[in-house]
Amino acid sequence: MNSADQAFAEEWVAAWNARDLDRILSHYAAEIVFLSPFALRRLGDGRVVGIAALREYWRGGLAAIPDLRFELEAVLSGHQCLTILYRNQSRQLVAETVEFNAARQVVRSAACYSA
Repeated sequence: MNSADQAFAEEWVAAWNARDLDRILSHYAAEIVFLSPFALRRLGDGRVVGIAALREYWRGGLAAIPDLRFELEAVLSGHQCLTILYRNQSRQLVAETVEFNAARQVVRSAACYSA
């Protein structure tokens, strides 16, 4: 595993656990495309495009889940991407795969959840 990937994942989890939306969004590029089954349920479309739309989506998510908490399980390194494996506040296993641009900002992210 790449130490930069581990550091990214640890900071990403810490930002979520701090419930700091600006800090969370600092990991993402303006042109971010985020895919999630929760976005499909909440928005009618599983794709959230652009940082402004992602800010509004996650603002609603943070408000709806006051006990949101992530526990890092593993970090899987790839080529210009990584997968963060974590458990959420419900102990549900989640895998989020992110793809980076040259500035190491996330341009594409896909969240997958265990049953």
